[in-house]
Amino acid sequence: MEQVLANPSIDAVILTTPSGLHASQTIQVARSGRHVITEKPMATNWADGKRMVDACDEAGVHLFVVKQNRHNATLQALKQAVDEKRFGRIYMVSINVFWCRPQSYYDSGKWRGTWEFDGGALMNQASHYIDLLDWLIGSVESVQAYTGTSARNIQVEDSGVVAVKWRSGAMGSVNVTMLAPKENYEGSITIIGEKGLVRVGGVALNKVETWDFQEKKDIDEAVMNKSYQITSVYGVGHTPYYENVIASLKGEALPFTDGREGLKSLEVLIASYISARDGRRVSLPLDY
Repeated sequence: MEQVLANPSIDAVILTTPSGLHASQTIQVARSGRHVITEKPMATNWADGKRMVDACDEAGVHLFVVKQNRHNATLQALKQAVDEKRFGRIYMVSINVFWCRPQSYYDSGKWRGTWEFDGGALMNQASHYIDLLDWLIGSVESVQAYTGTSARNIQVEDSGVVAVKWRSGAMGSVNVTMLAPKENYEGSITIIGEKGLVRVGGVALNKVETWDFQEKKDIDEAVMNKSYQITSVYGVGHTPYYENVIASLKGEALPFTDGREGLKSLEVLIASYISARDGRRVSLPLDY
């Protein structure tokens, strides 16, 4: 890092390091006057996330938190439908992440599967799915979670479930496991409202499986064609994400997901871990 920051031609630093290092490295980069782009999760605890935002504010630099799934065509169509209120009142939301992470995955790096540097199935693998709770549906009122380590030799959970209640009155759940046999099986979201039902599924939100609204629109037939084949669970949104980063640094656009936007999903994650640890419902916002 010292060598990187000694180079005067560098405008921004992208952090793809173990998650537990993001906070200290963000502060170091910000104090050097460079902008920060950090991969998910932005931090592994709530205090660190807030420290990152404060440090970038004080230094007058951008903090970008990568949320590339938001740019996938399937989710862009779903976001548009929510924003246009095509569901009417949203009643129920279900998110499933049923993936495979064998013991060899965790053994590939000493930081993997640790509380300090990684976080578990919710924090790491399901981070982009937790992001959908606020981005698509709205402010979360409270969560009740259970986590467990059923089959992997790691500090953190390999499976977890989170019951969610939104301030709008909607209810839902997030169901996550890394114990699917052989390969990744499903990454999906289902939204049920008074005027519509949509399911976006596939391995990683890449297939529009159900798109059914009472009030039809010309765009509906084309939406079914927004499904795409994937080569990984990371989606195809990194290119448009970085286009926004570059435009923001040039002063031509505002960041799609800055540090404060990143805090929204981190807050839900930390609330879920507190709930699972203490065996109680946890209300948001957390203490600032």
